[in-house]
Amino acid sequence: MARRVHPGLALGILIGNQLLAGIGVASGIAVAALLAEDLTGQTVLAGLSQTASVLGAGLVAIPLARLAVARGRHVALAVGYALAFAGAVLVVVAATTGFVPLVFVGLAAFGAGAASGLQARFAATEVAHPGFEARAMSLVLWATTIGSVAGPNLSQFGDDLGRSLGLPPLVGPFLLSGVAFAISTLVVAALLRMPRPGVLEAEAEADAPGVASADAASTDATAGAVASADGSPAQEAGEPAEPAAPRVGAWRALAIASHDPRALLALASIICSHTVMVAVMVMTPVHLHAHGLSLSVIGLVISIHILGMYGASPIVGWIVDRLGALPVIGAGVAILLSATVIGMLAPAEDPVLVPLALGLLGLGWSAGLIGGSALLTTSVDASLRVPLQGASDASMNFAAAIAAAASGVVLELGGFQAVNVVAALVLLPLVLAGVRVLVGARRVTA
Repeated sequence: MARRVHPGLALGILIGNQLLAGIGVASGIAVAALLAEDLTGQTVLAGLSQTASVLGAGLVAIPLARLAVARGRHVALAVGYALAFAGAVLVVVAATTGFVPLVFVGLAAFGAGAASGLQARFAATEVAHPGFEARAMSLVLWATTIGSVAGPNLSQFGDDLGRSLGLPPLVGPFLLSGVAFAISTLVVAALLRMPRPGVLEAEAEADAPGVASADAASTDATAGAVASADGSPAQEAGEPAEPAAPRVGAWRALAIASHDPRALLALASIICSHTVMVAVMVMTPVHLHAHGLSLSVIGLVISIHILGMYGASPIVGWIVDRLGALPVIGAGVAILLSATVIGMLAPAEDPVLVPLALGLLGLGWSAGLIGGSALLTTSVDASLRVPLQGASDASMNFAAAIAAAASGVVLELGGFQAVNVVAALVLLPLVLAGVRVLVGARRVTA
């Protein structure tokens, strides 16, 4: 039997679940690089922890998008969180037994939690009122703030808990991650129901049939907006079945979008912003730890970074809805560049500049991701939207995985300053894509 979709309830569940997922992701990621370095004894291999997690997120992004189209957003999100739970369990088992390769396999599965969190931001736009899509997206991202800020600060508690249970150092935080992801899986599987993926409310209203009576209007609206229990759209009663439009694959959607300057700018904003953030963030704990800072201090710095990522996201979303995505993307570039410059100059022991650089890094990521995601959502047809969302998330995670792996090598060869220099250069394709859009707009108005 079909279940009615309540947009407000669906958005509330997405927001609440992001809090739990934020704890799950941040608790483990805060110590993942340190755990890898401790198990392998190699600083270069520390970056592979984030690489494995980000690569895992990239690998599941497209399958999750396909699953969302076939079975509904709630099924795709639940599967992603369940994979993250399994990854946390694998990390605990592998680290306890000393089987290092399995740790990286577990971290790859762990990355599915981040992939689901990213997919949830697009899901929020599908239950938002017209003109509020970016704000709905930003609220889901903002909900991650509490969990993500709390997560790293729970690392010490998790580590103490793990040691009391006989686990090796730095393994305990993954116990907390596993519990958080287990709850997230149950919540979205049992409670969340969404309309047809890829269709915004404004488009659903525009496609609604003419109203003959109040009762007919209610029936038509319900038929258009209700998803079945498995997440697929309901068939309108009395209407002949229309031939299904051929589905577009994720990489085909990416190829089509790459020929549109605005869609290409959106993709560049998402991919470059995320790559810069990951490249610097993943090496920050290793850099600070090498200079003798405690796990608690490292957790505080990462918390400030995550606060920058999510804390201002409602304001960023509001600005996107009011002024458009392009100014926000431009601001994101400027903020990210400022963060890398401060990172180049700040001593590791500086109590102000290091947290400031990481906070700005998070804020620039927020502007780039929300601005780019909003522009991506509005720059392509509904038929391309979900596969392109999967392709964009896969691309951003693959690029970030390469950056995370390379960051370990760069840190070993040139220090934290070199990591920031390389990260700043990653912004160049985004700048060029933005210039192309601006030049094209001026030609049209000339």
